[in-house]
Amino acid sequence: MIELDGVTKRFGRDESANVAVDNLSLTIQPGEVVVLLGSSGCGKTTTLRMINRLVEPSAGSIRIDGEDVLSMPTHELRRRIGYVIQQSGLFPHRTVLDNVTTVPRLLGWDRKRRNDRGREMLDLVGLDPSSASKYPAQLSGGQQQRVGVARALAANPNILLMDEPFGAVDPIVRAQLQREFMKLQREMHKTVVFVTHDVDEAILLGTRIAVMRTGGHIVQIDRPAELLAAPASEFVSDFLGRREVVVDDHGNATGYRVETRFDRLPPVPPDGAGAAGGQPGDGATEAAP
Repeated sequence: MIELDGVTKRFGRDESANVAVDNLSLTIQPGEVVVLLGSSGCGKTTTLRMINRLVEPSAGSIRIDGEDVLSMPTHELRRRIGYVIQQSGLFPHRTVLDNVTTVPRLLGWDRKRRNDRGREMLDLVGLDPSSASKYPAQLSGGQQQRVGVARALAANPNILLMDEPFGAVDPIVRAQLQREFMKLQREMHKTVVFVTHDVDEAILLGTRIAVMRTGGHIVQIDRPAELLAAPASEFVSDFLGRREVVVDDHGNATGYRVETRFDRLPPVPPDGAGAAGGQPGDGATEAAP
């Protein structure tokens, strides 16, 4: 469990200090994927980075399983937490296998144990065994992101922090990585804090979504279905856009529809069909998976 209680971060020491996060409180249960959703500069990445003390909080407390993170040596704390960033952050001069086994090596695992674990992780994220001896520059962007995820999982941490992890790849690869992440989460049940500004990604991946605005303020936190069905304010509604959630008999979100307008599109050819059967100027909906 991760608990943030009255957490504040100020950059600067005087009265003009920039308050990036102001008195934020949030509890993340074991096995949850909590998505911090908001526009650039709203404090979501700062919040994420305070959990593993890449950024030190100015006030408040952060606890992991009841233990205050400020009481832990930073190197020990970070080795307990997997961390995935947008550009993968791989060491270019090390092989893929050496990158994946970074934390096990720091923890003192012997070579056979850590290499066996590294190859297991590469298989888990869908990379060919031959990639183990390659260098990051020899991989595609999507493959590098997979290596980043494998590295974060190598020491089997209970917590994963993921900061826009799929934002630097093209939409097709991004969709593949999202599906792979969902598959991994079903198997491994990690506690995940996931940062994104992409509404569709948040709805797809989150157990709960925390919509944030400038100053690190959580405007609303809810399951995707509840968030879409009952936005707490006009700010949330505008940020989410015109999306209608689709739920199953148990109230679980299975997808959503996005209301669109085709006013600016050219006419549909007579023998063609629109994405949702609409003509220019007609309101229509697109089904989203």
